Amino acid sequence: MKITSDFLIIGSGIAGLSFALKVAAQGRVALVTKRELADSATNMAQGGIASVFTPEDSFAKHIEDTMVAGVHLSHPEVVRMVIESGPQAIQNLIDWGVEFTRKADQSFDLHREGGHSERRIFHVQDVTGREIERALIEAVRRHPNIQIFENHIAVDLITEAKALHRRMNPNRCLGAYILDIVNNEVLTFGARFTILATGGCGKVYRYTCNPDVATGDGLAMAYRAGAAIANMEFMQFHPTTLYHPHAKSFLISEAVRGEGAILRRKDGTAFMENYHPLKDLAPRDIVARAIDNEMKVHGDDCVFLDITHKGADFIRSHFPNISETCLSYGIDMTSEPIPVVPAAHYLCGGVQTDPWGETCILNLFAIGEVACTGLHGANRLASNSLLEGVVYAERAAKVCLERLSEPALPFPPIAAWDSGSARNSDEEVVVAHNWDEIRLSMWNYVGIVRSTKRLVRAHRRIQMIQEEIADYYWDFYITSDLIELRNIATVAELIIRCALERKESRGLHYTIDFPETDDIHWKKDTVIRKTY
Repeated sequence: MKITSDFLIIGSGIAGLSFALKVAAQGRVALVTKRELADSATNMAQGGIASVFTPEDSFAKHIEDTMVAGVHLSHPEVVRMVIESGPQAIQNLIDWGVEFTRKADQSFDLHREGGHSERRIFHVQDVTGREIERALIEAVRRHPNIQIFENHIAVDLITEAKALHRRMNPNRCLGAYILDIVNNEVLTFGARFTILATGGCGKVYRYTCNPDVATGDGLAMAYRAGAAIANMEFMQFHPTTLYHPHAKSFLISEAVRGEGAILRRKDGTAFMENYHPLKDLAPRDIVARAIDNEMKVHGDDCVFLDITHKGADFIRSHFPNISETCLSYGIDMTSEPIPVVPAAHYLCGGVQTDPWGETCILNLFAIGEVACTGLHGANRLASNSLLEGVVYAERAAKVCLERLSEPALPFPPIAAWDSGSARNSDEEVVVAHNWDEIRLSMWNYVGIVRSTKRLVRAHRRIQMIQEEIADYYWDFYITSDLIELRNIATVAELIIRCALERKESRGLHYTIDFPETDDIHWKKDTVIRKTY
């Protein structure tokens, strides 16, 4: 079965949904998501979206905050463009129906988060992502030109080089093979423009605050298709994820520290003043390493985030979702500190794009967390990610719509998916075992603090697992579990290779073998492409 459209969007977070709404009036859109539309990292985002708004703030301040957080690896021209696009991005969301929290006088209630010099975080209490996702999904479902394919997972991109069985420069993307999970059938999706909006890859680590869908699918597909991948060593670990045996993937927003919460050891001692002048408002990489060090030095399983001094009414009104969730686990954050640990959170690298979101493969775009645009550098400034998603959705849409009005190049014949001699698997335990081994190896050897020895060890293990996966992949009919396993193995390899290549410590990449930052040799992106 072949499905054709003008735009194939893979992913249903803020970037993919925003792009769909920008182009749907002028073309047919196929929107593919591997679970339901709301199953995205956007839906879980608590903090908010950063944009200059008040007279006290300025683009220059926001730019400087972003550059400092990114340890000056961020591309200045990209940072300026995204920050200056902020007010329009906020207006776009408001126009689509997002209702940001306001004060009694109807002015916007702006938060401040770690690394920000001013209050500039637009939010919806502490469930900003949920409200954004609600508004965008409602708008998408209303649009007659958008066809939604839930429970469909992308298998691989279709390129002109693949269709013609020869190398091409430049190569062109023609669509993707997509597995209909419910009917267990691989479909061929052809499109003039393919947009990867697949999010990040936090599930490559044992501990993460990402949703289960964050398995790096877009990254892995783009790499296999020949796209450039950059800065994969910069995985952001959120410093404060709820530590509880029954709590899965629940993070305690940056905004809690932004409103005055203090990190403490088990004995109540505040410790962030020992690590950074901004104390608890230090950038996330510094806070995560500080917590990791405190836990190792003192042998503790977690540290504690204390905001009890702000009073119960303040806490409940500012953080209703967090306080209710904590209470459901027997933790009353109004009267006791919250136990927290770092967990894999946000990938600052990804598929390398130009300033319009296009990859080095013609008509293949990457927007949102899957992309490496140059904005985040070595560490993302809090709440810049949702902003990036909206800004690049608009920029990519502008380029695509301009090309849509031009005569289309003819498509070569695209072969249907061929399962060959594959058969049903009777050894699903192999998939589960390899999944667990990858995630544990990444946590133990490629975590917050690294060494060359640990990275080499992890690389060896991942290569062995990849060989096993490759045999398994072609022997049996594919399933969503097998697709995700193949993808997280590829993403693990890319993270390790980039980490081994960078011979310095910068931002989120900290190695005991090269503890200093080396601007002379390494103030540049780490770029990897598949060799044939």
